[in-house]
Amino acid sequence: MKIAVRLDDITPDMDWEGFLRFKALLDRYQVKPLIGVIPQNRDENVKGSGNGRPGDFWAYIRKLQEEGWVVAMHGFEHVYTTQRGGLFPLNHFSEFAGLPYEKQRQMLEDGKKLLEDKGVVTDLFMAPAHSYDRNTLKALKDTGFKGITDGFGDCPYVYQGLTFYPISFRFSATLKKKKGYSTMVVHTGTNTEKEMEQYEGYFQRGDVTWISYGEYLNVKAAKRGILGRCREFLMATGKFWLVKLMRENGV
Repeated sequence: MKIAVRLDDITPDMDWEGFLRFKALLDRYQVKPLIGVIPQNRDENVKGSGNGRPGDFWAYIRKLQEEGWVVAMHGFEHVYTTQRGGLFPLNHFSEFAGLPYEKQRQMLEDGKKLLEDKGVVTDLFMAPAHSYDRNTLKALKDTGFKGITDGFGDCPYVYQGLTFYPISFRFSATLKKKKGYSTMVVHTGTNTEKEMEQYEGYFQRGDVTWISYGEYLNVKAAKRGILGRCREFLMATGKFWLVKLMRENGV
């Protein structure tokens, strides 16, 4: 199994200590990830102390891109405005799903311009809470995006004119697979000491090939039809209810 890494919630005011600690782990194992940069963060829940920030944030992001890190636009303001799960209902809240097409398009245009004004160019999208709908996909295409980091499967796939780069459905099961590709999703601002030890153990495994996200982007994408999307929708719905049940029972 070949596994790439994505880091969510990258902002100037994030928990830099957690980010830099995980970056050191990635550097040690020579894995260059995908990072989801929020153009204009207004979500208090993803803010950290901001301590340890390495100089100018945007210059730092451009430097990471030059070194082979891949950037995705992670929403616009990362503020959840609806109670919709959309086409991939891992969560029942969203910044985008449920909003009119024109509103979503404007948010995407504004976010993309904010990044480009800072010298950060990308055609990849990372939906906050993994939630998006058909209007989101149409607006993404119409604003020049080509890929989205979400979905389930063992390789990239094409749907509605966009290339999807799947994430892991259940990471313990992903680690046991012999073939295919997937993505490990990490939130560096909430990692515990135990989780950091687990991540180091993952990188040390001899039965897993860790790849940089740029390699993942070069994997040939398969076509996916309505049946594949229905299966993915049911998997996401099932995972939502399973996680909800586990939380309610303190598991």
